[in-house]
Amino acid sequence: MTAEEIIQGLTDAVVGGKKDVAAELAQKALDEGVDPYEAVINGLAEGMKIMSEKYDAKEVFMPHLLMASNAMYAGMDLLVPHIKLEGGGVRKVLIIGTVEGDVHDIGKNLVKTMMSAVGFEAVDLGKDVPIEDFAKAAVEHKADVISMSTLMTSTMDNMQKIMDTLNAQGIRDKVKVVIGGAPITKDFAEEIGADFSTVDSMEAANWAMDVAKALPADRW
Repeated sequence: MTAEEIIQGLTDAVVGGKKDVAAELAQKALDEGVDPYEAVINGLAEGMKIMSEKYDAKEVFMPHLLMASNAMYAGMDLLVPHIKLEGGGVRKVLIIGTVEGDVHDIGKNLVKTMMSAVGFEAVDLGKDVPIEDFAKAAVEHKADVISMSTLMTSTMDNMQKIMDTLNAQGIRDKVKVVIGGAPITKDFAEEIGADFSTVDSMEAANWAMDVAKALPADRW
């Protein structure tokens, strides 16, 4: 198989929810010398993007999305450890979670995938995460970036409370904060003091790595 065929196969495996095929092709990508970053971004992540768009258009439903996600992670588990990092191979630390009151995590998982692909060590707090846990994890892991999401307007206020906690503990200037989710706007991000917001997980990952590299190493 050519590199293009392997990458297309990874996309198709995710769209088809074929976990075993995704893992098999991920291993083949490594064996054949395909760039693991390209295999993740142009193969696995592209498949997940297609499925997310189909889900939004109500062409597929949650079970299909979960199968696609499982296939994507089967390939990710093999490929991500082989991605060559820039900047001397120093991994940056990401704290990520869905805020308290919201149990949705598909979007959060996709952002985590992209963040891992560009070189973050992702500390995944999961969904319905208590407000104080973001700051606690940031201190514990000496985080570079915090990513929080919600799909519900009723839990947007919890993002403000998390920002307030970071300020109250005197650690706001030590980390960069990106927020996302369907109801989130750039105006809201600015209002609560977050650094960035986007609906594009790859854009979020690239932004996060750029700003993380610029943070002083001795700030913690």
